[in-house]
Formats: sequence, C-alpha cells, structure tokens
Amino acid sequence: MPVRSLNSRVFKWPDRRQVEAAARDWARRQAERHPELKRVGYFGSYARGDWGVGSDLDLVAIVAEARRPFGERPRDWDLTGLPVPAELLVYTEEEWKEKLGEGGRFARMLVDEVVWIYPRDRSSI
Repeated sequence: MPVRSLNSRVFKWPDRRQVEAAARDWARRQAERHPELKRVGYFGSYARGDWGVGSDLDLVAIVAEARRPFGERPRDWDLTGLPVPAELLVYTEEEWKEKLGEGGRFARMLVDEVVWIYPRDRSSI
C-alpha cells in the first residue's frame, strides 16, 4: 500500500512498473493455487498510463472453468499482497469469448486496454 515519505504529508504511490511487477508475481502465485487459471491481465488507469495517487488496479483473470457464479468468483482470490487496492473480474474462457463477441463499450475497452501479464508467452486468448 502507499506509504508516507518520511514525516511529510506526501504519499508515494507505486508507479506502473512497480505495480506490474507485483501483479506478475501475484499472478504466478495464483497459478499455483488455481490450476484452472489460463490468463491474467490488467486494464484501466494503469494500462492506459493515466494512474495517480489513489488509483486501483483493475485485473481480469481467465479460467478454464468456474464453480461459483460470476459475481462471487473474486472471493477465491487473495488480492492483499498487491501494492495498491485491486479489483478482479474472473471469466471462464467461454464467457470471455462471449463478452468480447458482444462488441459493447466495455468489451471494446477490454480489447483495447488489457495488458496480459500471465502467462508471458501468449498475447491473447
């Protein structure tokens, strides 16, 4: 989380490089805990480069299958090790393809913005 710089009132907020490195480490740990994990990426202000003090990290995970309904899935993922507050969307591969196929505003934003960080060797699903 952000920390004060010495005794000043100035917050030092992690930059994109620091947040991405932490997110990559987090994704690797999650892959060990969640064998169904196929892809992890981030979008939003950190992906666009317009993050600032108080920005959160918007994550998306693609899994082979899920037992819980969409809205309950993030409960199974520990986000506390990340250096900034984070939100996670967890889609199955089928749901992800359907979401992108809808072509709505959110789907177009995801296509344009997601920076894939896990695994390193694939650029998209």
